[in-house]
Amino acid sequence: MYGSRGAAGARASAAVLGAALVLAGCSSGDGGSDEPDKAGPGITQQPKNIAPFWVNPDGHAADQVAAYEKDGKKAEAAQIRKIAQQPTGEWIGPEDPEKEARGFTEAAAKADRTALLVLYNIPHRDCGQYSGGGAADGDTYRAWIDGVAQGIEDRAATVVLEPDAVLHLVDGCTPDEFHEERYDLLEYAIGKLKSLPGTKVYLDAGNAGWGHPDQIHEPLKWAGIDKADGFAVNVSNFYTTEDSIAYGKQLSAKVGGKPFVIDTSRNGNGPYSEGDESERWCNPPGRALGETPTAKTADPLVDAYLWIKRPGESDGECKGGPKAGEWWADYALKLAGG
Repeated sequence: MYGSRGAAGARASAAVLGAALVLAGCSSGDGGSDEPDKAGPGITQQPKNIAPFWVNPDGHAADQVAAYEKDGKKAEAAQIRKIAQQPTGEWIGPEDPEKEARGFTEAAAKADRTALLVLYNIPHRDCGQYSGGGAADGDTYRAWIDGVAQGIEDRAATVVLEPDAVLHLVDGCTPDEFHEERYDLLEYAIGKLKSLPGTKVYLDAGNAGWGHPDQIHEPLKWAGIDKADGFAVNVSNFYTTEDSIAYGKQLSAKVGGKPFVIDTSRNGNGPYSEGDESERWCNPPGRALGETPTAKTADPLVDAYLWIKRPGESDGECKGGPKAGEWWADYALKLAGG
């Protein structure tokens, strides 16, 4: 993990796909708001000129809004709506990447938005901790990437590629014997995804608290950053946007001026500084939602603020949390009210 060796954030469980997903969402002009989606609890798309990314009307947060409203818990529903109403990353699962990628990108295209996808399936992922796992081997991973690409086709997608994968090569978490293969796989993934006409790729590059850009800029180049659109910082972490911009700009200067995106999903109160240092990243108390997703940022090098980690989904079985990636309504309420 960023700042330790934990997970970058778990892949969400498979979302509802198929016809309901494909039909989700209505689009509007660049400045207007959308009509409520009839299949969900009034979840709408954000104005395209502010946040061009797709809002999933059938996500965990939207389901929670519907449940609270059914139970007459209007205050709780209003808090969780702060999450449900924003575009968040869709973490593609290992079983049927083509179907998932197609479902999300078709739904986004129908709403005239861009799908935000997170790919987190590299072999030997997360050093065997809360989000350990990943593809069984290199050939399996390449086939999985091929499936994602086949699902996206020519539709608009922004892909955040492999949280932790490069960082764990640098910090010693991933054993040396896996390094060469991982660089090859990341380079393959970037090349395959960038062969698609409507896909942008941002390779994960750590955060403001783990170390220094001098430690990671060469590994990013070995992984193929030159062929990517840029890199991502603060994925599933809590460092402030200000600190993330400073870190990203230092790193950008070392990788050819590449732009970057920042995960602002839970950084409203900055990082947690108490308790066991090795698990401060895992479900820390007292955190808050950060800047809402937008392409209008404070610096020209920052392409977007994104909610890559889905607020309300657990980091892992720590501090009373469920398994990594599972929805945790109590924590979501605290984030929204923070």
